[in-house]
Amino acid sequence: MQSSPDIGQEKRELQAVLDSGIFNRAPNLAHVLTYVCTQYFQGSAEQIKEYNIAVEALGRPPHFDQKRDSIVRVEAHRLRKRLREYYEAEGAGHPVRIEIPPGQYAPKFLRQDWPNGITAPPALVVEEPASPPVPASETQAIAPLMNPVQLPALAPPAEGRALNRYGTFLAVAVVAVCTTAAIVWRFPARTTARGFTTTVAGVVANATEVRILAGLGNGTYTDRFGRVWGSDRYCSGGNVFESGGRPIIGARDSRLYQTRREGAFSCDIPLPPGSYEMRLYFAETLYGENNVAGGGETSRIFTVLANGNEILHEFDIIGEVGASAADMRAFKDISPAADGKLHLKFEPKTNPAIVNGIEITPGTPGLLRPIRMVSRDHPYTDRRGRVWESDHYSRGGQLVQRTEPVANADDPDLLRGERYGNLRYVFPVPSGRYAITLYFVEAWFGPGKFAGGGLGSRLFDILCNGVAIRRGFDIFKEARGSDRAVTFTTHGLEPDAQGKITISLSPLRNYASLNAIEVVDESK
Repeated sequence: MQSSPDIGQEKRELQAVLDSGIFNRAPNLAHVLTYVCTQYFQGSAEQIKEYNIAVEALGRPPHFDQKRDSIVRVEAHRLRKRLREYYEAEGAGHPVRIEIPPGQYAPKFLRQDWPNGITAPPALVVEEPASPPVPASETQAIAPLMNPVQLPALAPPAEGRALNRYGTFLAVAVVAVCTTAAIVWRFPARTTARGFTTTVAGVVANATEVRILAGLGNGTYTDRFGRVWGSDRYCSGGNVFESGGRPIIGARDSRLYQTRREGAFSCDIPLPPGSYEMRLYFAETLYGENNVAGGGETSRIFTVLANGNEILHEFDIIGEVGASAADMRAFKDISPAADGKLHLKFEPKTNPAIVNGIEITPGTPGLLRPIRMVSRDHPYTDRRGRVWESDHYSRGGQLVQRTEPVANADDPDLLRGERYGNLRYVFPVPSGRYAITLYFVEAWFGPGKFAGGGLGSRLFDILCNGVAIRRGFDIFKEARGSDRAVTFTTHGLEPDAQGKITISLSPLRNYASLNAIEVVDESK
């Protein structure tokens, strides 16, 4: 008998497939699978349409015509074939498998048997009491509560009424738990909530994550890293604009910077009480060199306030990063006001203020949560349960996947991905003092390797905000051989005046390389 796995199993199976390496030379397939599964997890399977996949997962322009361009159908066919081959070989023993049925794009997660070969027993279905209709914008976040809750059937009573009363009591308890779950989920449902968990009365629910794509009128956008962005319905004033499909310098997903809200405007974002981190996304696509309005520094200057407190003073995007380039500013200790809302205000000084995106995630009072990033296209959860973000702060270089065994590492799989080249990593952080740890493995040079060599074959300088903190770093020398893990840590680093910590790996002999990087706030 087939049974459905729980969402935790489903997410672990998706991670296992992405980590398997079957998409190393087919990134489009990884993007499509990540997109359709993310929509499924968010309860938005009805949005998995050919057009959405083309535009949101494969980067096709908004005027995409599926009658003329068959890319989605072609990639879906390839994806089905790749998944079938995977489950016939490496994934054959997995208890859960992912399928994309022919003629459909929504994924199915299938499990043939319960543990130990016991098939699922008949289920007692306990449904929630009828509730008022939920607005479409809120349905996505509370979708898990709108499905029946399935429990194993109770055994036939052996002692008559006593067990009947016990069964009735158990059923009432189950309904109470489900009702509690509904209450816990309803408030976060007003935002795009996913990722972090909290436990209330024994019920696990997602804490609030808010991602707003300014200028997005309705629906959602799933970026190339699987994060879901909602419309800017909490913002008022000003006007919305779209800059078309132009590339944005330094952006791993230019779509995040191609719409904006502009003018004198405000955003009132409902949040549960607590401490949050916030990141504001900007790109100047109107003023500056090669843009239609021309100009440069001082063309657009504005101030940003949070709950009446100034957090950006006379901010000039071109002065920070130049024209048509991605910029991000990070803030910690962000909290809602007494009315339960975070009030953001954008005040123009020269020409209208703008914002492209607003991201709010749970925080830790006084500290920025650690930034952990692996040199991969998708996140990785290590053996300690810590989530490492996909590679999206990097500039330059190329990603490769390594398969060689790694010695001297607590979690060898963490180091399977590698970025090599002339590398730069730009981390937006609030003021404070930070420790940076770089993770390396020399998988290319050394005795018995295809490239040969060894000591001195790869040399590079490590710089922070342009200042050298280590000269002539040699992974082979520091690790005492090939395929051995080694780390380099430095403390007391501070962001520059633009709120960035920039780590550069500048080649001296052959290319620099890096497997993972960690940024830890040491301000306390």
